Amino acid sequence: MKARLNTLLRPAAAALVLAVLSGCSLFNSSSGPKPAALEAQVSSAGLRQVWQARVDGVQFPLSVAATASRSFVVAGSDGAVQALAADTGALLWRGEVGAKLAAGVGSDGRFAAVVTRNNELVVLDAGKPLWRKALNSTVSTAPLVAGERVFVLTVDRQVQAFDAADGRRLWDLRRPGDPLTLSQPGVIAAYKDTLVVGQGARLAGVDPLRGTLRWEANVATPRGTNEVERLADLVGPLARVGDTLCARAFQSAVGCVNAERGAAQWSRNTGGTRGVAADVRQVYGVDASDRITAWKIANGDIVWSAEQLTNRRLSAPLATARGLLVGDLEGYVHLLAADSGKTLARLPTDGSPVAAAPVQLDGVVLVATRNGGLFALRTD
Repeated sequence: MKARLNTLLRPAAAALVLAVLSGCSLFNSSSGPKPAALEAQVSSAGLRQVWQARVDGVQFPLSVAATASRSFVVAGSDGAVQALAADTGALLWRGEVGAKLAAGVGSDGRFAAVVTRNNELVVLDAGKPLWRKALNSTVSTAPLVAGERVFVLTVDRQVQAFDAADGRRLWDLRRPGDPLTLSQPGVIAAYKDTLVVGQGARLAGVDPLRGTLRWEANVATPRGTNEVERLADLVGPLARVGDTLCARAFQSAVGCVNAERGAAQWSRNTGGTRGVAADVRQVYGVDASDRITAWKIANGDIVWSAEQLTNRRLSAPLATARGLLVGDLEGYVHLLAADSGKTLARLPTDGSPVAAAPVQLDGVVLVATRNGGLFALRTD
């Protein structure tokens, strides 16, 4: 764990924050175990690039928004935000925030929201800056834009809601804080008419209109002799299959929650710092040594574990109809069989690390690299 973390402790509100290098230093470190050699005789058959674009090099916790308007919205470190048509990569709009970014972009297709290194929330309307608000706490999680509102999750797990049109602060939710929290991207998502956020090792359902708690369920039970060992913040991305939400608790567990009942379904102790993916049968996660595991979504039983990509500093995975996609430190995208974990195909990008979990929209998967390459793929 220590080999891949920056263990700098710093104050944030009334809590201490454990800063995790979720940016480029995770990939540039020359220390640690040697990455596994790539398997021989694995072709790119089954993975096809359909278009390519670029943003400024990504030196912050990147996330890509897939919108109902069939576009990918992505931002670069320089503060440029752009919307690209999912099927062709055509530029739909582009906007300039005017400052370097600290967190990725959230968008509903019209409004897009980012947070700058100066701790300023900036919202754009079809690429035109609309309003700015100074935030009182650091942010490393991409804002969520939904229902003409912008929701922000801070590193001390405060949740704030703003009117997307005019920037009015509507509410904020402050829960009793854990002694330590992470500065890597957390969990914030929508489930029907409920806002879902990660607060410590708990997944919480929040009324998005009032900011009041509807339910909460533990994904992990923190254990340890000190605050660092008990750190079990939920990390993004969150996986949703119907009423089931699955998440990873940092270096602690993977578990699933029934969002309709607000109740935990199962939890399995396992290390790892990346979010999870899921399909109707299984949940997939990458552990601290880059072993990939599949658990039954119904009860958490292990289906398989794959070790052919160990120590390749993998991205969070993405479950597709053809199998599981994951990127690595050399920019390769790997397609694994969902039923066995066997490698089916491999496709190179630009040689720099895959910087975020791949994102899928209308059968097109967008992969973003640390050097700013955007590669749209199809799993044929």
